[in-house]
Amino acid sequence: MTPIPTPHIEAKSPEEIASTVLMPGDPLRAKFIAEKYLEQVTCFNQVRGMLGFTGYYKGKRVSVMGSGMGIPSSMIYFHELFAFYEVETIIRIGTAGSFKQDIGLRDIVVATAAVSDSNINEGKFGNIHYSPTPDFELLVKTWQLTKEKGIKAHFGLVSSGDQFYNENKGQFRDKLVQYGVIAGEMESYGLFTKAHELGKKSLAMFTISDSRFVKNQDSSKQREQGYTAMMELALEIAPE
Repeated sequence: MTPIPTPHIEAKSPEEIASTVLMPGDPLRAKFIAEKYLEQVTCFNQVRGMLGFTGYYKGKRVSVMGSGMGIPSSMIYFHELFAFYEVETIIRIGTAGSFKQDIGLRDIVVATAAVSDSNINEGKFGNIHYSPTPDFELLVKTWQLTKEKGIKAHFGLVSSGDQFYNENKGQFRDKLVQYGVIAGEMESYGLFTKAHELGKKSLAMFTISDSRFVKNQDSSKQREQGYTAMMELALEIAPE
């Protein structure tokens, strides 16, 4: 018997959640997206304050739900949505820190793969270092749409860090940049891994909220409601 509701999602059936779920870390960003963009909205989750909503965007049924911060938190939701609620696609719509001077605040970054200091895959593949990637068709679709609409977006590797406050996080940053890493965040490595494990699709895009090259950083309210270009891009490329 399918274990739903799960310990973390109170939806009573898979029908309450669309086959595509957009996932910001912040549940209030999920609420903002639902109220601003979706029609015929229903709330399918309030457990632990991790709000989840389902509605229609231009006639397309879509869900949006918070994931929390970090790989351990977010992978719980990724797994339960994929494994128990028949979700086929998760698109992460998060924030990230820029590693490069030419990637500024409010720019959009789309991950082509993720590296991480996380140990979630340690020992799983022997001495092979697993490098998870997003769904190729979704990635290409996103690239094409940014070109068609003239959206400024940077495509490249991202680093999914296990710690936000890490006194050593800048130690290897220059080397990561040399090898193609353009931004840092905290969840995509887990999302890509879980999607491949369960035969699902995933994508991750971010708005740059801070940069080591500038002193200013966006406020929590700006992070919650200000990143509409990324939200609209994700809604447009979300599969039916």
